[in-house]
Amino acid sequence: QVQLEESGGDLAQAGGSLRLSCSCVASGSIIISINTMAWYRQAPGKQRELVASISSSGRANYADSVKGRFTISRDNTKNMIYLQMSSLKPEDTAVYYCSARNVVTTSKIFQTSWGQGTRVTVSS
Repeated sequence: QVQLEESGGDLAQAGGSLRLSCSCVASGSIIISINTMAWYRQAPGKQRELVASISSSGRANYADSVKGRFTISRDNTKNMIYLQMSSLKPEDTAVYYCSARNVVTTSKIFQTSWGQGTRVTVSS
């Protein structure tokens, strides 16, 4: 089984910064590779939306709403991704979820895995 764990969510002031982290671990096996990893978010009363994604080679994509403010990065040696969030706005308030696609382990391939989420609240 693959588990994703997010951390770093907090209360921040508008204009401030936060850094989210996500680790991917496999129970009872070893991770060989992970394809795309991504951050999603879900605000109260809204659907979950893609914030940023990053391929195994480091190619990043961002939602228009966060371009120039958020930076996604990845450490393949640790199977972790990060989201550096700057110039935060109240509309960034949401639960942020980490996802991993096509996690190849020594036991099997996991198509899509999700973390439990970490809450980010931005006050004006």
